[in-house]
Amino acid sequence: MIRRTLLMSLALLCLGVFQVSLFAKDAKKVKILFVSESRGYQHGSVKRVKEKLSPAEISMIQLGQQSGVFEVHCTQNSEADFTPNNLKKYDIVMLYTTGVLPISDSTRDYFLNTWLKKKGHGIIGFHSATDTYRTKDPKHQWYRELIGGTFKAHPWTANGKVAFTVHDPQFPAMKPFGKEFEWTDEIYEYDNWVPENVHVLMSINMEKSKVKRPYHVPVAWAREWGNGRIYYNNLGHRPETWTNKVFLDSVVAAVKWVSGQIDADVSPNPEVSKAQHEKSKKDAAE
Repeated sequence: MIRRTLLMSLALLCLGVFQVSLFAKDAKKVKILFVSESRGYQHGSVKRVKEKLSPAEISMIQLGQQSGVFEVHCTQNSEADFTPNNLKKYDIVMLYTTGVLPISDSTRDYFLNTWLKKKGHGIIGFHSATDTYRTKDPKHQWYRELIGGTFKAHPWTANGKVAFTVHDPQFPAMKPFGKEFEWTDEIYEYDNWVPENVHVLMSINMEKSKVKRPYHVPVAWAREWGNGRIYYNNLGHRPETWTNKVFLDSVVAAVKWVSGQIDADVSPNPEVSKAQHEKSKKDAAE
């Protein structure tokens, strides 16, 4: 009887160890390369002072640790770290950049066609990711198509409160915001915006915003690129945004979607942009 009890205890112990090892394997953290290099205007959110990490970098490292979902390696040197060999270590590239980055043609091709399209990795862009490669040079068309739009102006300045409408409140990264909300942050309007290419997630609500424009201004969108996934959110100009719980909850959800842990339909929805364009014209005229 004692021997049988001992054997059963050992069996249960082994099963428990096996289950723990499976859980540890399933709980593998998403690896993120956070690129916050500024080759144009440098935002306070990504400015390092005396070699200390910037507010956005600190926020993402801490969020990864607290959520247990991901871990972040930060760089402001894409020439050294944005290379095929280094990209192979990561599941997601997170971008808060400006200007023309020193990325070689061979690295660009690997990044787009192998790492993203074939391998099924992903990109998360914040704020000035759309103020990157903002030139008329045909060589940079690849990035404009990838990110979804390029900075044109920001009539909604950093200290102004803006109202937003969430068009897909069921999308994981939009759930924390609800259907409508207000936020104090700098918001862009865009050139090279092609609504047929993306699934727009939220826009400025002109009716409820002080600064109005008679056209649609998207704020966040998502898309697929082959087997890869791309998510962009304009928020993040102000350092305070990077300590806001709602924003941080949306980042965790975005990481889960981009890394394939959760799914969502991101079929292009140009009808939303068309409807918002007409609504914005009406709201701006009133």
